[in-house]
Amino acid sequence: MREPARVHPISPAPVQVQPKPPRSERQTHGVRAGRLALVFVVGAALWMLPRPATVDPRAWQLLAIFVATVVGIIAKPIPMGAMAIAGIAAALATRTLTLAEALSGFANATVWLVVAAFCFATGFIKTGLGTRIAYHLITLFGRSPLGLGYSLVMSDFMLASAVPSNAARAGGVMAPILRSICKTAIEEDPVRGRQTSAFLTAMAYQGTVVTTAVLVTGSVANLLALEFAAAQGVAITWSGWAQAAIVPGLVSYAVVPFIVRLLCPPGVFKTPEAPSAARAALARMGPMKRGEWLMGLVSLGVLTAWVLGTRLGLDNTASALIAIAALLVTGVLTWDDVISEHETWNTLVWFATLVMMATFLGNLGLIKWFSAEVGAAFGGVGWLTGFIGLCVTYYYVHYFFASNTAHVSAMYAPFLAVALALGSPPIVAALVFGYLNGLSAAVTHYGNASAPILFGGGHVPLATWWKVGGVVSVANLAIWLTVGSVWWRTLGLW
Repeated sequence: MREPARVHPISPAPVQVQPKPPRSERQTHGVRAGRLALVFVVGAALWMLPRPATVDPRAWQLLAIFVATVVGIIAKPIPMGAMAIAGIAAALATRTLTLAEALSGFANATVWLVVAAFCFATGFIKTGLGTRIAYHLITLFGRSPLGLGYSLVMSDFMLASAVPSNAARAGGVMAPILRSICKTAIEEDPVRGRQTSAFLTAMAYQGTVVTTAVLVTGSVANLLALEFAAAQGVAITWSGWAQAAIVPGLVSYAVVPFIVRLLCPPGVFKTPEAPSAARAALARMGPMKRGEWLMGLVSLGVLTAWVLGTRLGLDNTASALIAIAALLVTGVLTWDDVISEHETWNTLVWFATLVMMATFLGNLGLIKWFSAEVGAAFGGVGWLTGFIGLCVTYYYVHYFFASNTAHVSAMYAPFLAVALALGSPPIVAALVFGYLNGLSAAVTHYGNASAPILFGGGHVPLATWWKVGGVVSVANLAIWLTVGSVWWRTLGLW
């Protein structure tokens, strides 16, 4: 009888910065004229539609510009940041907004919290602390494929508390380690090694999907959702999001890996050498360096400040900026590290633009008008029935989106407005749409930014990926709408 496939020593994952697209894509992308024309047509069509008498003219004009900008962010005729600048320019050229109003998004606290969080991502990856955490978890739990999978999931969870980019976590930490494990497993036994590699990849991704929902900092899209909710009068804190998510999140963490193992079973059931291989990799990395210690201490400090922010009287963004200053002053990060991360500044531009437009749509009364109109239209539908229908629709429409951010940008605000108009509990509605946005990425190999990175390893056939994603999506939806609702009732949220 053949010996079980073994996992040989793991090569240390290279310390690398956040993955960047090819140089040609980072510069101009060119202009996709057909898609740009679509953006213009959508905006012009909305602009020319008859304006309801009770709606402020500026609100109607801004709606047209906002929708056109979102369509542009989804269709990408030009890069996202450039599309956002075009939206600001349109608002200024049409005198829909003043210069001070158009630029007000760049003074938003949450926008700068996102910038700070991206800097944390750079620090974790540059110092190698994220990789070291993952190896330590493998030494503790890596004696089986299931344990190895949980090690990757736990690594992602721990990093997500300060790194809001699942692409950075997947590309900078998980993918290199996963690639090394899969390579040695396949070399030992091509058939069973490939099966184990497929299982580990699928589990790592589905775990990332759950983490994206559990923590506000699991994805930049969550922070955008918080701003859209605030524009409709629903305030959600970092700790409030986590407290409401923890119970359904733990159930998902417990159930999802077993679904993945059932539908995409590993080829081996024990990997006894993985912990010793991880220890060998840690030995090659050497003892923790000064940068890792400082990165860990600063991270613990900022997390403590976020949790105790209300008692300390310290804003979350202020805590994050103080922490980034500490990393710069101590040399953990250099200024070149910060300014060279183009994705940070790209996110600053489009995030600030969308937040600004959403804020003024609320200030100018459009959201209030929309809610009243929809509430009247759904007057005969109970809030619970309507809310469940909205949740299922919002969840599975993600098949048409290639990112959580695009999904939130296009659909979060109107769906929340409809839910509130139906009489849904405000805090529950705002949280649920935020959670479902992250969980909905389970279904496809392009559902969020980490999906193409992990799918691109080539270990999971497309049909298997969609089969696992389809079943996991149903399980997550059921868990969060049942277990979650009981937990939220216990917390007094509805």
